[in-house]
Amino acid sequence: MERDDEVVKNTALNAMTVDVEDFFHVSAFDSIIKPEDWDQYKPRVDANTRRLLDVFAKADVKSTFFVLGWVAELYPQLIKDIHAQGHEIASHGYAHRRAYQQTREELTADITRSKNHLEDLIGEPLTGYRAPSFSIGYDNEWAFEVLAELGFKYSSSTYPVKHDLYGTPDWPRFAYQRPENIIEIPIPTLKIMGKQIPIGGGGYFRLYPYKMTQMLVNRYLKQEKQPYSFYFHPWEIDGDQPRLTNAPLKSRFRHYINLDKTEGKLVRLLADFNWSTMKDVYGVA
Repeated sequence: MERDDEVVKNTALNAMTVDVEDFFHVSAFDSIIKPEDWDQYKPRVDANTRRLLDVFAKADVKSTFFVLGWVAELYPQLIKDIHAQGHEIASHGYAHRRAYQQTREELTADITRSKNHLEDLIGEPLTGYRAPSFSIGYDNEWAFEVLAELGFKYSSSTYPVKHDLYGTPDWPRFAYQRPENIIEIPIPTLKIMGKQIPIGGGGYFRLYPYKMTQMLVNRYLKQEKQPYSFYFHPWEIDGDQPRLTNAPLKSRFRHYINLDKTEGKLVRLLADFNWSTMKDVYGVA
């Protein structure tokens, strides 16, 4: 009999994704760090992302990199190198402002600035977008219209769970075609005893023991018969990053837990499952 903790390998193709931002960009710290303060911090995103590229190369894995425009302007060669190594470049907006905190005009300008710069760097159109903190939801569905108007083909900007920063628990759990002609690819959840459990990566990946993640992903693949997508950030493999002691306790817990273990867990995840880009897995081009 097959067990939940047995590895599903070579039978399902799943999407590996990276949100390319630095430790001082995260929403958990936006109560103490404003965009105008970013230049007070020494960026670590270039070195951390290159470290990830080495990890992916050793595992022969291609990923989708949702790049913050601010990072792309500061490190253009990094973006060119990611693209040259066969990974997909997509947009994470420019200034890491949550979509629901912006007007339609502000969001359009933010995404356009990121998209234009990234396309200039790699010499081809972008098809994918992910809102910071999965911040498209009930009150700003018009954001999908903005994405369609700007020529995007897909988004991965919703998480069907309850969370204090985001969440659309009653929206679709699997990739679907929006009426705005955008394919939305939600972050994965697993239904256990009627509840939707977040299993998409990020802080949950750092919090859960690896064997638990492995079991949950296998169960998802067997139960749902849908591709799985995983997300995380370059700062999540950086245990040496500065500690912001003035941040709220909850934010510090979320951000700093198990940073020193993430790379080892990631190496195991890459080996235990089949991975490719969002474009390849979901057929969006």
